[in-house]
Amino acid sequence: MPKRRVLSLWFPRLGAERLIRQDPMLAEPPFAVLRDTGQMQVIASMNGAAQAEGLSLDQPLRDAQAMCPGLLTRLQNKRAEALFLTSLARWAGKFSPWVAEQTPASLLLDITGCAHLYGGEEAMLAQVGEDCADLGLTVQAGVADTVGAAWALARYAGQPGAQLRSGDAIDQEARATRSRAVKRRHWERGGAAPRVGLLPAQSYRIAPPGQTYAALAELPVVALRLSEAASTQLLRLGIRKIGDLLGQPRAGLARRFGKDLVMRLDQAMGHQPEPVSPAAAPLRFAVRLSFPEPIGLEEDILAALDRMLPRLCQRLKDKAQGARLLRLQAYRTDHSMQEIEVGLARASDDPHRMRPLLAMKLSDLMADFGFDMLRLEAPLTEHLSVRQMTGHAEAGRQVNERLERSTAMDDLLGRIGARVGLERITRLHPAESHIPEKTHTVLAAAWSEPFADPWPDYGLERPALLWRPETVTAPDSPAVPREFRWRGRLLTLHHARGPERLAPEWWLDEPDWRSGTRDYWDITCAEGDRLWLYYAHGGAISSGWYCQGSFA
Repeated sequence: MPKRRVLSLWFPRLGAERLIRQDPMLAEPPFAVLRDTGQMQVIASMNGAAQAEGLSLDQPLRDAQAMCPGLLTRLQNKRAEALFLTSLARWAGKFSPWVAEQTPASLLLDITGCAHLYGGEEAMLAQVGEDCADLGLTVQAGVADTVGAAWALARYAGQPGAQLRSGDAIDQEARATRSRAVKRRHWERGGAAPRVGLLPAQSYRIAPPGQTYAALAELPVVALRLSEAASTQLLRLGIRKIGDLLGQPRAGLARRFGKDLVMRLDQAMGHQPEPVSPAAAPLRFAVRLSFPEPIGLEEDILAALDRMLPRLCQRLKDKAQGARLLRLQAYRTDHSMQEIEVGLARASDDPHRMRPLLAMKLSDLMADFGFDMLRLEAPLTEHLSVRQMTGHAEAGRQVNERLERSTAMDDLLGRIGARVGLERITRLHPAESHIPEKTHTVLAAAWSEPFADPWPDYGLERPALLWRPETVTAPDSPAVPREFRWRGRLLTLHHARGPERLAPEWWLDEPDWRSGTRDYWDITCAEGDRLWLYYAHGGAISSGWYCQGSFA
């Protein structure tokens, strides 16, 4: 069995080079991508010209502009960089099927048994460098037996240890004390680390199988993926290289620096497993149909859908998925594209339920010179539970009938939603509250089930229409007024039933309930109106009469 081999690809200028690919004019002048920290803007990525000017990562923008007045900047788009890294992961699939992303700018590949397809590991890395050069990307690669070792080689191979700003370095001391620091000029003896030169376009380091110890011994301790606090503490104690740690007692290291240091050492040396965990490929459900001659009639498009929908639904059934959203893209002969979208009230893999919804929206397509290709996809899907028939034949027939009846309402919602939008169709569910306007919850009908139990009985009849309280002009008295004015109309009392006293929720401060306790009345007017009025006894605002609903 071949020994496990891991390839780490690090793109140190990913953010800057992504924008340079879009605008090649940014390649020549000093250019940096900025990250907003809330208090200031700092450099997140830069090109080689900016690094040649002495700029560094995490440097504040004001300091960078003082060193390089001609610096060009752009704000960082983390979402776009993550998508770009995902596209690079798809490209890296040509070298190994086992690719994992390490945000923000790294890829991990398990190349066990794959390198011989390219003539060896060196030839594979040469191909990686050639591809990245064609893509305009700077890459540093490391190959080792473990993830930690490959990660360290890709970033720190051939580089000195990190500099500790503690005052011990020769260039940090006062002029009068520098004469005493001559013997400590080397970075291994407490001196300042030499400046790292410009990053090469491609650099590689391969640790032969079984030689992880020798490959990591001369690397700085920060190559172990330690926290900044742990790395600083090690540097203060004079432990600058990984080789200095490998000979130390493990119990003492864990007691003084924590278990994370020992775990990182074990992962780098292969004593503790660290698998490469690639992200599962997203499920994509799409079909397309090309035509030898352009089409433009609705009958022709429907005929094409009759051929595309069964194929799409079969793919959905194979993965036990149901479509909630369908998108039809029509490509015209002038290289333009139009699309329509329809939503389903319930996830489905039945083409007979999808076709009527798409047919309702075909009038939105403008054929002009005709369509030469149609593409149908389901961008939003849900898992469908497989139903198994059990029992006698009659029981199975009844189950089928019940399932067929249950789709009628869903189809109706889908057809109405295709015209007005599924988000505009709602249904009510009861809620646990004595406040009239809180006794129900508004849910989207397409993403909720009907309330199966009987609606709660509140003892008293509730109005059919509810609105926010409206002021009623009447005497400020708890007694029901004989006459009152509401919405510009003078109404006369015919019959009153009540009162029903409701108190506000004392743990909430709601503006509509600052008038205090309410006495609700069912008022029938001589003019024929039947209203739901209440008298507010006063609280944060004054008392008075209000109208909140109508029974008609």
